[in-house]
Amino acid sequence: MATNGQLKVVGNQIQNQNGVAVQLKGMSLFWSQWGSAFYNASVVNSLADNWKVTVVRAAMAVEEGGYLTNPAAEKARVKTVVDAAIAKGIYVIIDWHDHSATQHTAQSKAFFTEMAQLYKNTPNVIFEIFNEPDNESWSEVRAYAVEIIGAIRGAGAPNLVVVGTPTWSQGVDAAASNPITQYPNVAYTLHFYAGTHGQWLRDRAAAALSRGIALFVTEFGTCDASGNGNLNLNESQLWIDFMNSRKLSWANWSLHDKPETASALVPGASTTGNWPTSALTPSGTFIKQKLSQ
Repeated sequence: MATNGQLKVVGNQIQNQNGVAVQLKGMSLFWSQWGSAFYNASVVNSLADNWKVTVVRAAMAVEEGGYLTNPAAEKARVKTVVDAAIAKGIYVIIDWHDHSATQHTAQSKAFFTEMAQLYKNTPNVIFEIFNEPDNESWSEVRAYAVEIIGAIRGAGAPNLVVVGTPTWSQGVDAAASNPITQYPNVAYTLHFYAGTHGQWLRDRAAAALSRGIALFVTEFGTCDASGNGNLNLNESQLWIDFMNSRKLSWANWSLHDKPETASALVPGASTTGNWPTSALTPSGTFIKQKLSQ
């Protein structure tokens, strides 16, 4: 963090304060209303010290009992993770983890205005303003994003902003054809699940990069898109190679112990970190190894 400082988008790269392309690698926490036991400083410290992550993602649930229902509780969980990451000197993504953010523009705007005011002088903090649009068009997502980014910039925060793309953040081609030009320092979300999304999506990502937008893989899984079944480490490695070759930052889904393939931890694993090898799933073992390389 001390080396990289404030991140900025230059062309299709995310660069550090010295103008050098930077690739962050880390873990995404699970939906905050269900994975809240892991939203603590000990987990963040363990990931930084033992897994060598340079970024952690706080996936703040919005619907299904999340922020719309319990804003104070969800905000507190996020701030716990953010403040721990700042103290540890790693980057942290504040993720509006929503599939329908265009229906919650007012709430999102209020939330990100507050976060921007809090963290505008903290280069560690990255704002992810729409996790995964599902059925929304790019024009709808773009209009929402311009409004939210305007609030963030209006609060005086220059921090990197990452904008979700259509069809569960696979529609990076749509973003590349009509990127946001009103504000600087904007990247776009690419999500993939290696058991479902293969070379066709890498080709699409490469084409979007060639058109000049910056991408950030704020979430990916080693299995199929359901988060379960079909662990595919060969395809995961092809994706890792692609992200490394393009200097794409990434966060793996997810640092959680839910009994599903995408989880890095086995059910009942410690919620305070320092996990032994026996507490890691096959996915967790693979990802920890990639993080340590």
